[in-house]
Amino acid sequence: MESFRTDLLLIALMAMLAPILAEVPKSFRMPIVVAEILLGIVAGPQMLHLAEPSLVVDALAHLGLTFLIFLVGMEIDLGKIGIRPLTVGALGWTLSFGVAIVCVLLFQAMGLIHLPLLLAAAALTTTALGVLVPILRDLGEIDTDFGKYVLASGAVGELGPMFLLSFMAIPSHGNILHTLFVLSFVAITLIAANLAVRVRSSPLLDRLARSMQSSGQLPVRICIALQALLILLAGKFGLDIVMGALASGMVAGLASKGPEGKALRSKLEAIGYGFLVPIFFVTAGIHFDLGALWASPLAPLQIIILLALLILVRSIPLFVYRRSLSPADVVPFILYSATGLPLIVVITEIGLSSGLMSSERAAVLVSAGMISVLAFPILADRLRIKLGLPA
Repeated sequence: MESFRTDLLLIALMAMLAPILAEVPKSFRMPIVVAEILLGIVAGPQMLHLAEPSLVVDALAHLGLTFLIFLVGMEIDLGKIGIRPLTVGALGWTLSFGVAIVCVLLFQAMGLIHLPLLLAAAALTTTALGVLVPILRDLGEIDTDFGKYVLASGAVGELGPMFLLSFMAIPSHGNILHTLFVLSFVAITLIAANLAVRVRSSPLLDRLARSMQSSGQLPVRICIALQALLILLAGKFGLDIVMGALASGMVAGLASKGPEGKALRSKLEAIGYGFLVPIFFVTAGIHFDLGALWASPLAPLQIIILLALLILVRSIPLFVYRRSLSPADVVPFILYSATGLPLIVVITEIGLSSGLMSSERAAVLVSAGMISVLAFPILADRLRIKLGLPA
C-alpha cells in the first residue's frame, strides 16, 4: 500500500509538470500527451526506477483510458461538421485503410515490419482529434472550411479504428447471435441519444442545471453512470469496451450542446483531463519498453517506415478532396490527418493486453505516434504561415 501511495504521488507530480513542460520553450510547444508519456518513461523502470506498475495504478489508468474515449466521443459533433465533409472524410478513410492493409502486408513480406495486420492498419489510419481540436481552436481554424474538413477527417479517423477494434473482439456466440447483440447495442445507444436530445429541450434541464451548483452534481453523475452502463453493455454484447465509452461520450455530447451544457462539459473535462487521462498516459510511459527500441537494429528503420506510412496512407485518397481543398491546403491537411498518438497508445494497450502485440512492437508504434504529434502539426502550421494562409 505504501508503494501505491508513492507511485500515485509521483504520477500526480508528473501530470502537474506535463503542462509546464509543454510550454517550454514557447517556440516549440510540445503536446501535453507527449510530455506525460515522456515523464512516465523517465520515472519508470526503464530509467530512474522511481515508479513501478501496480494493480491499483493500472486500474486507475484503465479508467483514464475509458474516460479519454468518452471525451473523444463528446468532441465529435457530427451535425456541426456537416454532411459533405463527413461523407468525403468517410470515403477518404476507407481508401486509406485499404492502402494501409496493402502497405503493412508488403512490409511484412519484406520482413521490415512485424505487427498484427488489423491493429497496424487501424493505427496507421487514426487521427488524434483530441490533439487537433485545441490546435485548430487556438489558430481560429475550427469553423473555417479547412477546419471542418480536418475535423471530419479526424472524426472518421477516431470512429473508424474504434469500430474496427470493437468488431475485432472474437465473439463467444454464433455470428447471427453476435450480430443481433451488436444491433441491440446500437439500438440502445440510439434510444439514449434520442433521450439526450429530448432532455436538452425540456424543463428538466433547468432542474439538472441547478444541481450543478451543489454537492449533488447530478448531470455529472448521470454521465458517469451512462458511461459505466454502455461500457458494461458493450462487453456483454461482444464489443470492446472502448465502443461503449465512445458511444456514451457521443450521447453526453448531444445532451450538453449549446451554452447550457458548457458547465457540464467543463466539469467532465476537468475530471478527465485533470485527473484520469493523465494517469493513463503517464502509466503508458511507465510501461513503455524503452530498451525495445535498441534491442533490434531494425527498430529505428521501422519507426521511419511507420512515419512514412502515416503520411502515405493519408495522401493516397486526396483525389476525393480535390473539390474541397485548395492546392495550398493539401500538404497541411495531410500532416494534420496523419497526426496520431492517443489512439495509437490505446491500440497498443489493447494489443498488449490481448496478447496480439509484443512490447517491442508496441514501443516502435508508440514512438512513431509520438514523433507524429511532435512534428506534423508544427510542420503544417509553419507551412501555412509560409504560404500566407491563416495560422
